[in-house]
Amino acid sequence: MLDQNLLRKDLPTVVKALALRGLSFDTERFNRLETERKASQMETEALQARRNALAKQIGQLKSRGEDASELMTESQAIPARLKELEARLGAIQEELSDWLLNVPNLPHESVPAGESSDDNVEVRRWLPGNMQADAEGNPPKLGFETRDHVALGEPLGLDFESARKLSGSRFMMLRGQIARLHRALAQFMLDLHTERHGYQECYTPYIVNGSTLLGTGQLPKFKDDMFWVTKGGGDDDAEADGEDLYLISTSEITLTASVRESILAEDQLPMRLTAHTPCFRSEAGSGGRDVRGMIRQHQFDKVEMVQIVHPEKSYEALEEMVGHAEAVLQALELPYRVVLLCGGDMGFGAAKTYDLEVWLPAQDTWREISSVSNCEAFQARRMQARFRAAGPKAKPEYVHTLNGSGLAVGRCLVAVLENGQQADGSVVIPEALRPYMGGQEVIKPA
Repeated sequence: MLDQNLLRKDLPTVVKALALRGLSFDTERFNRLETERKASQMETEALQARRNALAKQIGQLKSRGEDASELMTESQAIPARLKELEARLGAIQEELSDWLLNVPNLPHESVPAGESSDDNVEVRRWLPGNMQADAEGNPPKLGFETRDHVALGEPLGLDFESARKLSGSRFMMLRGQIARLHRALAQFMLDLHTERHGYQECYTPYIVNGSTLLGTGQLPKFKDDMFWVTKGGGDDDAEADGEDLYLISTSEITLTASVRESILAEDQLPMRLTAHTPCFRSEAGSGGRDVRGMIRQHQFDKVEMVQIVHPEKSYEALEEMVGHAEAVLQALELPYRVVLLCGGDMGFGAAKTYDLEVWLPAQDTWREISSVSNCEAFQARRMQARFRAAGPKAKPEYVHTLNGSGLAVGRCLVAVLENGQQADGSVVIPEALRPYMGGQEVIKPA
């Protein structure tokens, strides 16, 4: 959520920053609410002062034995008016808060202007040492007829037909050696992040309540992108409170919200958390895009990275996390590039985002495989996640939160299949994964 104090002190800066996202902020509505808030607050303060003054005057009159009935009548009318003003202030604040819950984060000053992915800025690209780039800087052609991951994967155990019978479209089932390769990818990523990058491995719930999603920014704006869970007749807290329950779309939600409504000690920062979970997305509004194969599924796996950091360290942490995601791709010898997203292409809660895009030979293009974002205090303000510096007079401050895919397991499997494919339909397993595959170097059609 945006900082309301910043809106009041420097509205033009907020308007300009949101325009970078292509969003027109309704200044007339904000100024109306702010005028009403100030008027109600000023009247409240004036009535409270008048009530105190009347109490003193009434006491003085009574002590002298004089008539105080007129002042008492005025004093007795004040509480009702104060109650009206309290209700009015509450309604104003509720309208403002509900509105701001649907307003995205402000872009960092280093975010380029632009309306879509066409305006993103490439930062760098990386190709394995044994690969010579073509004239456009892309990986060279494979030298034989290129198969996409579906044509490659089905003889290896990628089973869409069974998944369709079980669940419908945009689901998959993996069998045998390709299932093991999928598991190997997730295990490798977790080991890399915990053993080399300093993340704490977590196992989190796959189902969360609406308050959790409100705090991390998925609700209310992206409710249609979530899967709801129909509650049974249990007696757990969420059901007792009447809250809806949702399947997580990423473990960013659970890892980040683990510090919700907390005041951390400064020496607990930074917190580096990682988890491997399934992710569930309804993909509302994405009909017709990537309907073939594994690129856009209702259920997929992801290894997520989250950092909770001191505000002064968050942009240093952002670059660090991009490096952690790059380390996965480099270890797997997958060509990729790093792209800085423009204002119009960033996610709702992000102040700055880098995408990592892996090369897919069958599509002859780069496709997103990781997105790493600094949300600054946007989520923390919604979650009331704070820290307190050492010292008796230190006041709680909002933490900064960052998240990034480290990586999307299914898309990584797609990249491994397509980049490791051989002319006979077999796939060379990256060396980093072979210990997780029992030393196997190649997978071949049965």
